[in-house]
Amino acid sequence: MSSAFVRENDEQWLHDVGPGIHALILYLTRENNGVRVYEKQTYTDADSGREIHVMSNGLSYAKDAESKWYVV
Repeated sequence: MSSAFVRENDEQWLHDVGPGIHALILYLTRENNGVRVYEKQTYTDADSGREIHVMSNGLSYAKDAESKWYVV
């Protein structure tokens, strides 16, 4: 079988996405059935000092101490 085909059980989890914002956008767009997700705003959280990325899908994302993405 060609490697060009993606099997349904080849899931990727949010914490497995690379640490760059472009990797997050690609992942979120793929999870959104191909509808483009984009970054609406970025700010630094005053309490944690972490950079928060507000996305067009209505959720905000940040990276933990190990540079793994999570939903804020």
